[in-house]
Amino acid sequence: MTPKIIDKQTLSANWYKLYKYTFSFLTRSGEERIQSREAYDRGNGATILLYNKEQRTVVLTRQFRLPTFVNGNADGMLIEACAGLLDLDNPEDCIRRETEEETGYRITHVKKIFDVYMSPGSVTEILYFFTGEYTAAQKVTEGGGVDEDENIEVLELDFEKAYGMITTGEIKDAKTIMLLQYAKLNNLL
Repeated sequence: MTPKIIDKQTLSANWYKLYKYTFSFLTRSGEERIQSREAYDRGNGATILLYNKEQRTVVLTRQFRLPTFVNGNADGMLIEACAGLLDLDNPEDCIRRETEEETGYRITHVKKIFDVYMSPGSVTEILYFFTGEYTAAQKVTEGGGVDEDENIEVLELDFEKAYGMITTGEIKDAKTIMLLQYAKLNNLL
């Protein structure tokens, strides 16, 4: 028996949506069980590692992330790969748009490498991962985001320095670690 949703209640619809689901499913022994769980729906997103093979650099961002601050990140600042929500776009169009808005680089060619549930125990989001090469000629703005709520610092880092920042704890963002490890394993730089 396929799991079946019995009830869905909206608990919050502020920033995104928090639902409480009641569902039934069969255990491995064949017994039907009914449980309730909460799931946060923020939509799906996309992320990209921008890299320059010739210079052996990557472009990352730094911005304040409240959840990290309330969980012990002293200043709340997080270094991470460019990312954004799909909204009504497909993943490729989304990541091109977000790349230009956040980093200032207008890229045309991106490569999808995989898609991942980032926190499947509580969040519905699938995150689509991309890589894309950039050059200085593709810089069209300073980046930093497009609305007043975004305050994004653009960082161009030597790849080995960025990769080493995982070990030092300067990079703690899962999507960024995954992208840097993908680049290392696949000799992108």
